[in-house]
Amino acid sequence: MIAKLKGLLDETGADWAVIDVAGVGYLVHCSARTLSALGETGEACTLYTDLQVSENDMRLLGFATAAERDWFRLLTGVQGVGSKVGLAILSALSPGEVRDACASGDAATVARANGVGPKLAARIVNELKDKAGTMPGVSPVGAGGVAISPAGGASADAVAALQGLGFKPAVAAQAVASAQAELGEGAAEAELIRMALRKAAG
Repeated sequence: MIAKLKGLLDETGADWAVIDVAGVGYLVHCSARTLSALGETGEACTLYTDLQVSENDMRLLGFATAAERDWFRLLTGVQGVGSKVGLAILSALSPGEVRDACASGDAATVARANGVGPKLAARIVNELKDKAGTMPGVSPVGAGGVAISPAGGASADAVAALQGLGFKPAVAAQAVASAQAELGEGAAEAELIRMALRKAAG
């Protein structure tokens, strides 16, 4: 499977781009957000990709970040969300905004995307609510405007630890963000967990 493309931006359209990789042009369908991040024609670019194969179609989807690709895979796992709707949601909302909307049950925000009605938005939020807090690569803004570090950092591990103790994803993320605001960016995982537990319990 093609996981990533690194080459030159050859051409773009309304919802696609052609990436020239060593002389081979790959047609990649993208969200408006990803297209705007690609730069000018002829410039070097990198896309994280997802290959979708059906009975009569093979389609390569491209994303500016791994987080956007991961959210696309989650979204298209919901009944009624195909690749077109998944890209429409990620055109209207950043991965962080999708995460926040799902974690807080905010179907109205998801419904802002083209082709997403209230019923489908509610289904998306309901199905992905518990998964939102475990998604890698997004940096939601927590208490005091402090962003939680990307997955792999101490704060992301602390969020996972709190969820393992039974806290809801949104509660865990908020408590860790608040703890990080007090302890600073260099705080160790154990310190963050202790402080976040106090805040979540309080």
